[in-house]
Amino acid sequence: MSAEEQPHGPQPSAGGDQTSEAQNGHQGDGEAAEETDQPQPAWAARRDLANHTPRTMGFGDAQIDGGVFGGINYGIGGGTFSGDILLGKTEIIYQFGTSSALHASGEIAQSTLEELSACFVPACADFEAWVDRLREDHVLVVSGPYYAGRRTAALMLLHRVGAHPVQAIGRDTTPGQLAAGLGGGEARDGRTGHVLCDLITEPGRPLREADLLAARKELGKDAYLVITVGPTALLEDVPVVSWRAPLPRDVLSAHLGVLVGEDNVAELMSLPAVTAFLERSHQPREAAEFARLLARYAAGEADAAQLGDFSLVALENQVQEWFEDDGTVLHLRDKAFLVALAAFDEGPYALTAELSDLLYVFLQETENGARFPTVPVFGTHIGKRLQLARARRFEDEEATEWGPVRQVKAAYRDERASLVLLREMWTGHPSARPALVRWLQRLAGDGRPFVRTRAASTVAVLAHTDLPSAMALVIEPWASSSLYRHRLVAVNALTLAHFLGTPNVPRILDAWCESDDSPLRWVAIRAHGLIGPERPFETLAALRAAARHQAGQPEPDEDLSGQLAESVELLLLSPAGDDVLAGLLRTLHDDRPATELALGGFISACRRTEQDERHGQPLVLSWYARASAARTPAATGIAELWRTALENRDHTRDALDVLRRWVLSANHDPGTEWALAALLCSLVTTSSEHQRLSHLLRTMPGEDGTDPPPVAGRLLAALPHP
Repeated sequence: MSAEEQPHGPQPSAGGDQTSEAQNGHQGDGEAAEETDQPQPAWAARRDLANHTPRTMGFGDAQIDGGVFGGINYGIGGGTFSGDILLGKTEIIYQFGTSSALHASGEIAQSTLEELSACFVPACADFEAWVDRLREDHVLVVSGPYYAGRRTAALMLLHRVGAHPVQAIGRDTTPGQLAAGLGGGEARDGRTGHVLCDLITEPGRPLREADLLAARKELGKDAYLVITVGPTALLEDVPVVSWRAPLPRDVLSAHLGVLVGEDNVAELMSLPAVTAFLERSHQPREAAEFARLLARYAAGEADAAQLGDFSLVALENQVQEWFEDDGTVLHLRDKAFLVALAAFDEGPYALTAELSDLLYVFLQETENGARFPTVPVFGTHIGKRLQLARARRFEDEEATEWGPVRQVKAAYRDERASLVLLREMWTGHPSARPALVRWLQRLAGDGRPFVRTRAASTVAVLAHTDLPSAMALVIEPWASSSLYRHRLVAVNALTLAHFLGTPNVPRILDAWCESDDSPLRWVAIRAHGLIGPERPFETLAALRAAARHQAGQPEPDEDLSGQLAESVELLLLSPAGDDVLAGLLRTLHDDRPATELALGGFISACRRTEQDERHGQPLVLSWYARASAARTPAATGIAELWRTALENRDHTRDALDVLRRWVLSANHDPGTEWALAALLCSLVTTSSEHQRLSHLLRTMPGEDGTDPPPVAGRLLAALPHP
């Protein structure tokens, strides 16, 4: 196993010079990292990129066609959607109940309570039992997820016990100030209600049973208090009732029944835009706002485009709310986790949590460089953490260099969230950029291919959002690095950025192909092998220019020559293989660099087999068999490249070695034998060609140095005389 595939990476560091780290692309790796750094073969690197690219980018088997970044994406579940969430924002603004509104103190209007009551959905079967409990105990603590409708549930509990008026207590009230903040319930006429939403608790200031007893004493017999707390609240001996969010469908239907009448609900609920909305994991407050928009649509005051945009706008508002939160709901560590989950969406949870803490360290240093950053060893439970992030936990197989491994993974419930979140952080909160850049530099040096690939995909999103900044701060330092693994991350970042629709990436690569900076040429050559299938002739022209530039150097870099061959290999084995083959043949004899480029890439491609199995059918041989059966020019072209490679002094040895491997593969598979026999027949046009191939078949050793395999004799018998 090469150093490129080592399953461990550099350990987090609490400090370090930020500027030098951005320039060098790593921190704390030291000389050992440079000594073990080796270039990963292009074929293996492409496999890792295909295995680990996020679902929203679809590199590999799935093809990108717009999607979240504009146009239609056929690879995303829940229906197609359109719009540009990274470069432009929808102008529609919806009010979902911001934290400032929810936590203001003062009396809540009776009309508001009546409106809520008309469309309230009691998601919990025990709700009426809670009403009885509140009537008896006068104090009730409701626990549940954020944005799940806890405030509405609290108000409805007070409404059901007949509390009037209902007073909202300021959120800055501490547990110890509860009793003092009630203002003497017995002095008021009627049954006074009090509600405290999202009580803040801190280490050393939990909500205790004594606080509730003091509050109950202050309330007296004709007043009630309901407190809502989040999943991470600190409680000591406090009984709670657990609220869960009602289904968005139920909330939407209930609100529509009030707004448009029960007779019109079914028709509106059957709209395609409603179906698409319900397939997302939307919150009760978003469902309620969507109902109001549907009512406007039914009245002719809104159009279908607004219905279609609503889901994405709601997601953007949620992301903005996460980052604009002052720490009362989301701690800085929670925000770091949200960013890490965006980068490692659908990846192993433990890895996401581990690397989110590294980002948390960097963010702490940005906020206060004089304070030594700390990371709690034991923190929030996985379930609560994912609940806050509107994410899900599941088990699935993860591709590794040792084969698939089953792991616990985490993913946003809305697959668009990662793209929206990264865009918002990069453009809406530029003060976080230094920490994010340091984090990405560290990820690029990690020993795990999954981590490096996700660093690249994250930067691809940033480049699509703001190409100049992403190039200057991240991609160019990687591309100029002396470490191969950093250059490879730059290759992947540019490749994925191009597939996302980022403009000018081919222009950047074409310029780098003829650069005097060897690392930049390395990156451009590698990236051309990945994006080239969509523009094969332009890509081959750029690679030929790089080959000629390389040949003109006083001391040609052998590593770059190898990279040129590997990029041509990727192009030949891509869906554009026929066009690439035709392009190589047209310039095969133009000059020595063009010949070397074509033959080096062709022989490299000939070494690849199905599923990379030792005796799997060679991919180029399968291609030849298909082309022969279809009578396409590719069959003639493959044979011509084979004859040229066998006759070329610089490539004869490598070509014969590949043919030996093919013969051994044919010994294990009749299909390979038939295809190879047909190819060998097409390679014999002169007596010298017959002599070369017959000598190979007569003298080649079998596996483990044994006698020639039986298939060699059969192939020799089928070999025609010129």
